[in-house]
Amino acid sequence: MIPPAFRAGYVTIIGEPNVGKSTLMNVLLQQKISIVTEKPQTTRHKILGILSGEQHQIVFLDTPGIIKPRYLLQEAMMQFAGSAIADADILLFMIDAANPMTGGDQTHAEAFSRLQGLKKPVFLIINKIDLIRKDLLLPVIDFYSRAFPFREVFPVCARQGEGLADLVPALIPLLPEHPPYYPTDIVSEQSERFFVAEIIREKIFLATKEEIPYATTVDVVEFKEREAGKWFVSADVYVERDSQKGILIGKKGSMLKEIGRASRTDIETLLNHPVFLELHVKVREKWREKEEWLKRLGYGRG
Repeated sequence: MIPPAFRAGYVTIIGEPNVGKSTLMNVLLQQKISIVTEKPQTTRHKILGILSGEQHQIVFLDTPGIIKPRYLLQEAMMQFAGSAIADADILLFMIDAANPMTGGDQTHAEAFSRLQGLKKPVFLIINKIDLIRKDLLLPVIDFYSRAFPFREVFPVCARQGEGLADLVPALIPLLPEHPPYYPTDIVSEQSERFFVAEIIREKIFLATKEEIPYATTVDVVEFKEREAGKWFVSADVYVERDSQKGILIGKKGSMLKEIGRASRTDIETLLNHPVFLELHVKVREKWREKEEWLKRLGYGRG
């Protein structure tokens, strides 16, 4: 039985790359939904996380960092971000306190430009306040308050959960009265296969450098839940060049084994079951720039 005053709606988190959007959503949900690394542009999809209470359901949408796209994959990422902004009842605009972009170039910032003309409530989330002196925070708040009519401002350290206690209570009254969009006992609509692929991709981001993680994607081709013994997962890891394949595999397979071990640990935690994980590295030249490969690998636009 849904209470008559039940509120439900979509809250989209946007910002430049690497400001902490995925960390914020994971902390609010108290569960890891979005993969997190120190590298920018880790998030490629619109990731949905569901927070349900007795009289509310907040559907958070984590988005890729807003950039000017240079190839088709990035265009698809920006379409994911754009659709999440369109779907939102409320926006959380997130900035990095240590790099607040309060100079003259702010009006040209890609993420900030998405706010112009919006008629939705927008909250300013100033993240990573642990990295700056407190006296430097007020000028940032003043600058952004003059630049846009934010509904509220929250200085936070998402990684430590600091400053977040009042955020959800501030969002709930702004949600429309509506029945829950999803069952109240789930935290995401994405499949286990999706999360398995994201875990593997996260470990590649953490283990590799420079262009390798950005030229890599993961496709789970087999996922078998066996009645006895370990479940079987087989995934293809795509790169764009033979040289990238060699680096990803490593000397005598050492890099791929490290990625596999780290991935399997998190996958077993996700599935609450032992897993046999099989990884294969394959070359698909310029897959990030080919429409047919983007669609096949789950990055279809439109």
